[in-house]
Amino acid sequence: MSTASVSTHILDTSIGRPAPGVPVSLSARGSAEWTAIGISATDADGRCKDLPALPAGTTHVRLRFETEAYLSAHRDEAAFFPEVTVTFAVTPGEHYHVPLLLNPFGYSVYRGS
Repeated sequence: MSTASVSTHILDTSIGRPAPGVPVSLSARGSAEWTAIGISATDADGRCKDLPALPAGTTHVRLRFETEAYLSAHRDEAAFFPEVTVTFAVTPGEHYHVPLLLNPFGYSVYRGS
């Protein structure tokens, strides 16, 4: 059976536009410790199109969004959420699109398609 795959994008809901240039790191865990898998950044459409494949045996995934620089660049004060970390369970053979809806004082994530 094939491994699970992950994709993501970020929408800045305070302006109704994608959030470009946000670093995103991907980690995976099977039966052992967390392992860093790769680092990417959102493109002009707010998407990470080059996240690497997950290793066989992955049961949990962690996406870490480094939001501080992006949020601080769009406001006159420091970011309230300097990072957002999302951890979720995966099943081999499934694709998981996990968007981040971000604004200066809140965020939401969901499993998309």
